[in-house]
Amino acid sequence: MNNEPTGLLLAHRAMLRDLDRLAGLTERLVAGGTRLEPKRAAAIADYLTDFCDSIHHHHSAEDEVLWPVLERAAGAHVDLTELTDDHAVLDPKLARVRSGAAALKAGRTVSAELAADLADLRDTLHEHIGDEERMIVPLIKQYVSDDEWNRVEGAIRKRGAKMSFEVPRVLAVSTADELAEARRAGGIPVAIMIKLLPLPFRRRESLVFRGAR
Repeated sequence: MNNEPTGLLLAHRAMLRDLDRLAGLTERLVAGGTRLEPKRAAAIADYLTDFCDSIHHHHSAEDEVLWPVLERAAGAHVDLTELTDDHAVLDPKLARVRSGAAALKAGRTVSAELAADLADLRDTLHEHIGDEERMIVPLIKQYVSDDEWNRVEGAIRKRGAKMSFEVPRVLAVSTADELAEARRAGGIPVAIMIKLLPLPFRRRESLVFRGAR
């Protein structure tokens, strides 16, 4: 077995990219005391809400779909307790960011608390994802068959992630080779998503991250 869990790694890559730029954006807006126009305040708040939903979807899918497969396949070679405990810590952090996003939408000002919560979430997930990839990627490659991995990915897709949010973010962090493989494996439906979904998403990003470096 030599599975390369590309989808998992791309999801992590997209997540960390957004964490870095969202934390940086809110820090700059707090430092500048910026009061946002309603449209941009709503855009940032909605992006944060979708982002929190994405993180929750990802870690709950790991807990409920991937972890049981790894435990069956690797047996005594795997102990996921620490990673599962990390996931339990995430939900309260996500709840604070969601609350801050709602306040931003209502008040049009990014609070210092929201910026601090995003910085905390960024630091937590950088550490957690590093630990997770060091631990589980070798286990997937060694113990999980191609067929089983395909079933894992299929089960995760059925859990209802918001594709208009997920796909453009993953495409943004994909290499040319990864995009070519996605087109090859996914056929016409994936090729259509690759072509069409980034267009409205870029407009959304341009409003959210306006002036970001």
